[in-house]
Amino acid sequence: MLNRSVYASVGKKENTTGIAKRVAHISVSAIKQMPVLASKVAGCVSLGQGIPSFSTPSFIRESVIEALRHDDTIGKYSLQPGLPELKVEIAKYLQRVKGVTVDPETELFVSCGAMEALAGAIATVIEKGDEVLIPSPNYSSHIEQILFAEGTPVFVPLIEKEGWRLDIDSFRNAVTPRTKAILLCSPMNPTGAVFAEEELRSLAQVAVDLNLFMIADEAYDFLVYDDLPHFSPASIPELKNNLIGCYSFSKMYCMTGWRVGYMYASSRIIDQVLKVHDAFAICAPTISQHAALAALRATNGRDGEGDRFIHHLVASLQSRRNVTCDRLNTLSHIFSYQKPKGAYYVFPQIVVEGLSDMELALKLLYEAKVITIPGSGFGPTGQGHLRLSFGASETDINKAFDRIEEWASRF
Repeated sequence: MLNRSVYASVGKKENTTGIAKRVAHISVSAIKQMPVLASKVAGCVSLGQGIPSFSTPSFIRESVIEALRHDDTIGKYSLQPGLPELKVEIAKYLQRVKGVTVDPETELFVSCGAMEALAGAIATVIEKGDEVLIPSPNYSSHIEQILFAEGTPVFVPLIEKEGWRLDIDSFRNAVTPRTKAILLCSPMNPTGAVFAEEELRSLAQVAVDLNLFMIADEAYDFLVYDDLPHFSPASIPELKNNLIGCYSFSKMYCMTGWRVGYMYASSRIIDQVLKVHDAFAICAPTISQHAALAALRATNGRDGEGDRFIHHLVASLQSRRNVTCDRLNTLSHIFSYQKPKGAYYVFPQIVVEGLSDMELALKLLYEAKVITIPGSGFGPTGQGHLRLSFGASETDINKAFDRIEEWASRF
């Protein structure tokens, strides 16, 4: 079971009188709560929340400014499933990048970020008591979304010493008559793992053989280092009727605040998820959909402004990953780690005996003024780890590690 005491440690005492159990038994993640604590500590440097330091590129912003001047519809609702022209561009992108033929009218909808797509997917297919297999460690919000749907997260440990590899046999052995879905993220938050094609094909076969949904969070699908390939479950034709793919513009185009993403699934699933989308959001923000449209129209897979921005972003984050790993190497008496292959997180294990991840995170916050995220919130095998983000500038990364090293010399 997940040790949820991490939340009580960082959050305020809650009064849940009269609150629905499905809400009372979930928590705001430590990813969000640690920065709240840090807001009361002057001068902190963050290795915490996963926000890249880059601004939304100017070609996107200028396009939106132009639309604001001349398009009166930009401040109104769009069609509930999203702007038709945006869905056409998304379908072209999926064809080019993942080799998937998509009907933009029936197999896509535009969401308020990948988070809403994921929440809508889980709410649509998970009923009370259904089990969802997820890797451990795993992105904390996936856990909360499953619990909110009154499902049961079933944690399947990753193989840490092999670079956080999927354990396919353990996934298959974890299936029970109540198992409804498998949910995974690659590249992965919080470990930075990038699952190999062979692993993903084997897991997809489990889903097909047992008729389980596979919910794929691919928010970081472009962000892979060292020229490694990224393989998408969407590229497996046999999986199409079982797949729910959730995607984001937040990371690829540094649009975290715009809140726009999308879902790709079979038309029968999209039809049902749109009921949830309509009830909770009506539509994604129209202005943000215009921004996403500008982003895709500038990205042709070769030499567009979007392509150049993405190339620069990946190269910069790879450099920041290398700086982070170099600095962790000098702290081998505190941490051991697996070098991340993608995303912008590393998930080092604490090697100091008798020091929990929550204790270390709070010590680093109050004594070193560095924000980190305790690993306990990411599933049972997250305990004893910290999640560090290298989305910050290299200056801030080095400043944070300077402080950690100075603290460690006293500790």
